[in-house]
Amino acid sequence: MHRPEAPDATQGAGPDGCGLWAATAPPAPPCAALSGEVTADIAIVGAGYTGLAAALHAAAAGATVAVVEAGAIGQGGSGRNVGLVNAGLWLTPDTLEARLGPDHGPRLLAALADGPAQVWEIVRHHAIDCAARPAGTLHCAPDAGGATALRERHAQWRRRGAAVALLDADATAQRTGARGFRAALFDPRAGTIQPLAYARGLARAACAAGAQVFTDSPATAISPETGGGWRVTTPGGSLRARALILAGNTYGSAAAAGLRAHQSVLPYFNIATAPLPDRLRAQVLPGGEGAWDTAKILTSFRMDAAGRLVLGSVGALGAVDAAAHRAWARRRLAQLYPALADQPFEAEWFGRIGTTPDALPRFCAHGPSAWSISGFNGRGIAPGTVFGAMLARLALGETGPEAIPLPLHDGPPPADPLRHLRAPFWRAGAALWHLAGARGG
Repeated sequence: MHRPEAPDATQGAGPDGCGLWAATAPPAPPCAALSGEVTADIAIVGAGYTGLAAALHAAAAGATVAVVEAGAIGQGGSGRNVGLVNAGLWLTPDTLEARLGPDHGPRLLAALADGPAQVWEIVRHHAIDCAARPAGTLHCAPDAGGATALRERHAQWRRRGAAVALLDADATAQRTGARGFRAALFDPRAGTIQPLAYARGLARAACAAGAQVFTDSPATAISPETGGGWRVTTPGGSLRARALILAGNTYGSAAAAGLRAHQSVLPYFNIATAPLPDRLRAQVLPGGEGAWDTAKILTSFRMDAAGRLVLGSVGALGAVDAAAHRAWARRRLAQLYPALADQPFEAEWFGRIGTTPDALPRFCAHGPSAWSISGFNGRGIAPGTVFGAMLARLALGETGPEAIPLPLHDGPPPADPLRHLRAPFWRAGAALWHLAGARGG
């Protein structure tokens, strides 16, 4: 098993770093940049969860598969997120079904409800070293409004047979070890993972199944071939294939910019403590769950395999706003866990979440045998795994577009006209919120 190392305290603060996850993940499989002309059955653009899950599934089915990635494996959202493996989306089940209708809605809920189980099985089957812990998650309510929302969410999931449990304030305090929560929704389907290690493990499994993964190979052009199929051009060569999967999401290349135009960017940062002493570690999430709260500017918190508490929230760690977020993290840590008030922070990093106006992913056909599913709204691990396998079956010809539990867009999805306004608004709003937040705890 890979042994986590002590990370550089500043690693990941810039736009290309994955912080603690890069310092503690097993190495990625050796990959080179694409050079010359490569031919495959299926071309995949993007080596995050969706692209790598698609590559693994398709290669295991016997197809020749080639993946091109602009940077390193998992360098985008797959290597920067909190590491919560959740069932479903941010939307409540009733809201999701109302927005998608009686066909797509129930099918999408069922597919994503099974998402964590698919992640755990892939990790088990391929022996991926990623600190997977299927101990569940706790969605915590800091106020009466949050408690009401959790009661409704609990009722909706229970009507659909999910074994979720609503915890009162005392039970929440016991499960989290934290102060200040009125209730929590426990989801036993879910859990935590080392997110970059999972992405690298997917890549290693895909390569073992026969897929080729080319890193440092941004797609500079994507075009249909005259006789059918697709050509993906990179600085070092080109990739030709009969089918194409675009899996770049909000970190996608310029050649697939249409996938970004329907999403607003929500920045999100994480700050990790040094490994806690055993006496303190036993007091924080003793059952190993991951947690987040219902606040508008939320707080997420979880432990890593070495006993670090990873605290996250909305915001970036740029020159202007980093100080506000760091100060908030210090106050919030002391508010939740007074015994940890003086624990040093060891690592920090941030990334961006692609959000859609209705909080639903987009399924698109970009031409004959070319598809994408993008816009996961902060729920990338399990949905990316699920949708990657679905796209692989589509590219293999095993299913048709009707098998995907999302409406199909012909071409890139409609652009969000307010996307350029939302991102700076959210970033500034988060900084202002954190300047005042968690005071007087």
